[in-house]
Amino acid sequence: MSSKNTTQVIIAGKIYTLSGYESEEYLQRVATYLNARISEFKNLEGYHKLSPELKNILLNLNTADDYFKMKKKVEELERELSEKDKEIYDFKHELITARIKLENAEKEAESLEEKNAQLQKENIQLDTRLKNQNKR
Repeated sequence: MSSKNTTQVIIAGKIYTLSGYESEEYLQRVATYLNARISEFKNLEGYHKLSPELKNILLNLNTADDYFKMKKKVEELERELSEKDKEIYDFKHELITARIKLENAEKEAESLEEKNAQLQKENIQLDTRLKNQNKR
């Protein structure tokens, strides 16, 4: 199991100590994400007039919204991946079936070529016999 990491981050201008099993880089990315969202809200008209509680709720709602949108996107991508995996499986199955048919056709062609060669020999032998009989 990974060791617990602790790192200091700045969120909304304040220093916080975060700890978790994720890497320090990941914890910094989380703080960066939150700072970006807070910065977006600060640019909205009327945001500064909201109480700290409403600002916090706004941040939480938007974070939850981002989460559910990304979760839906991941589910869609997983579904598409599953469909692509099935298509690949089907194509592989078709390829194997086609290879088997090709091998069988090649064997049959080889057999027919051998039969043809044998029949040509027999034809030559019969022609030769017929010529010999006509000479008599």
